[in-house]
Amino acid sequence: MCSSKEERTNFHVSCHSVADMARVDQESGQLDLFDMDTYGEMSKSDDMDSSNACEDNDIGILGHIEKVVEISKESDINECLAKGKAHIEHIAQKLDISPVQAVLFSHFMNGFTSDRISIDCIAHDLKCGSTIGVIRYIKDCEALESKKLIRCRRNAHDGISYHVPFNVVESLREHGEFQPENRENLTIEEFFVVLERIFYERENDLLPHNAMKNELLDLIGDNMHLTFCKRVMSYKLRNEDFTLLLCFCHLCGNNNDDNIGGHDIKFLYDNSVAFKQEKKSLRDGSHVLIRNRFVEYNNSDGFVNAESWRLSDRAKDELLSELNVVSRGNNKKLISHGGIKPKAMFYNPGKEAEIRKLASLLQEENFRRVQERLEGKGMRKGFACLFSGGPGTGKTETAYQIARQTGRDIMMVDISETKSMWYGESEKRIKEIFDDYRTAVEGSAIAPILLFNEADAVIGKRKESSEGSRSVDQTENTIQNIILQEMENLSGIMLATTNMAQNMDDAFERRFLYKIVFDKPGVDGRKGIWKTMLPDLPDAEVAELSQRFELSGGQIENIARKVEVDDILGGDGLSMDTLVQYCEDELRSGITAARRIGFGNV
Repeated sequence: MCSSKEERTNFHVSCHSVADMARVDQESGQLDLFDMDTYGEMSKSDDMDSSNACEDNDIGILGHIEKVVEISKESDINECLAKGKAHIEHIAQKLDISPVQAVLFSHFMNGFTSDRISIDCIAHDLKCGSTIGVIRYIKDCEALESKKLIRCRRNAHDGISYHVPFNVVESLREHGEFQPENRENLTIEEFFVVLERIFYERENDLLPHNAMKNELLDLIGDNMHLTFCKRVMSYKLRNEDFTLLLCFCHLCGNNNDDNIGGHDIKFLYDNSVAFKQEKKSLRDGSHVLIRNRFVEYNNSDGFVNAESWRLSDRAKDELLSELNVVSRGNNKKLISHGGIKPKAMFYNPGKEAEIRKLASLLQEENFRRVQERLEGKGMRKGFACLFSGGPGTGKTETAYQIARQTGRDIMMVDISETKSMWYGESEKRIKEIFDDYRTAVEGSAIAPILLFNEADAVIGKRKESSEGSRSVDQTENTIQNIILQEMENLSGIMLATTNMAQNMDDAFERRFLYKIVFDKPGVDGRKGIWKTMLPDLPDAEVAELSQRFELSGGQIENIARKVEVDDILGGDGLSMDTLVQYCEDELRSGITAARRIGFGNV
């Protein structure tokens, strides 16, 4: 495409200027840089390039596209149409487009690795002299767009740009022609994948407002065998309401999102006025989706939050039953306590009493009584607990076993998912985690546990802000401030595990009501773990290994797993020499991991 930054800059034209000039051109009726009669005469009389007489179609459509691009390097667009006639006609016939569109599409394909091919780059490549010249081809670009061969991004900030969808490139490579994606007779899972893609393209300015609505209507019409499509069409909603309901279904069905705000739906609307009107009607309850109980308000501490909405239980039951999304209690992010297997845990003296006390507190009857007492005295009623200690000491497993014993599901937080390279996205994800947890608490008879596993990355000491601070440091501080505020307002139960409690920020330490330190098990604890993991191991060998090797429960479990694998592969049974070797390997690997990253897996 454009060969230099300077050339791209010289041909820069804003989105508004391009659009205005295109309209002027359309009104004057001068859309083509030349007419087809002139093109026909040129092809007869001019001295043709040998490629014009090309009769070999074996090079495939990509080969013809490459030839057109090569010819364009030495010719302006008029000469290209004459010299590359055979190649151009082959492309035009295969894709059912005009010769001019074939030339344009060849240049779009030449830059398919970019998602922002600007109009000025096309002007440069076609040697139009200026962007104004290529504006004459806006109508042809729109024709390519209507055939789904290219996508146009219309953004007030970045202007007009284009890209070739990956499925077009793949189709041309594999089939030698463009075969549009089949969107008929989909399964419900396939349907929601396509639905997500349509909304993604709209949100990223790749799909105009009207085109989005048409694609949604076509998608529904092509899949009327699905209960979802039959039901949503039976509501007889006007287009804007129909689109909004589909968006709510997408956010709930694909993202499990029950906390939808204005920022989540703003991209649907063509202008800010339409969005403000829609938001106002949602807020004051006059919107048809609210009145018909397809959408409802979220609640915060018993009060209606008119700025946050969710798909109602009625809508989930009627529309999302095929996806097994029926009610607010059916949260895909929750780990069911019923699926947690019982596991014997061994703790050092005194530690077991602390854990039993916590488990007793979290029994539902005790928990409710304590919450009522605290709330009555104006104290925070949420419980935040910290499990700290070395890797493999049982922190995470203890959280699971407490959940099983108290009948509480677990909402596990994957810390890596909260880290994003995009400014502002990490903060949004952290907020969404707590929003989702509040929804789960409100929708559950027994409050689930919010588990931040390996939370070192988000509860460490805050960085000092200064004028030269890195944006990463500032983002991490913002994330920590969000978590601290959410812990203040917590109405449920939060558990966090960490290998590095010494690095925890003081502000977090104050907000954890219970802090339990997990040490490596002593000799008696190790004996119990060895006997549980390898019940056939003789008592004498259990005692020897427990005395000789100061291993954590996680390390002993690793060794037991290796023994099981050996038994499956070789069937040689337990060998003391092998066990000793595995113990030494675990100790060495533990030291290496600690030196390399500071801590290991919990």
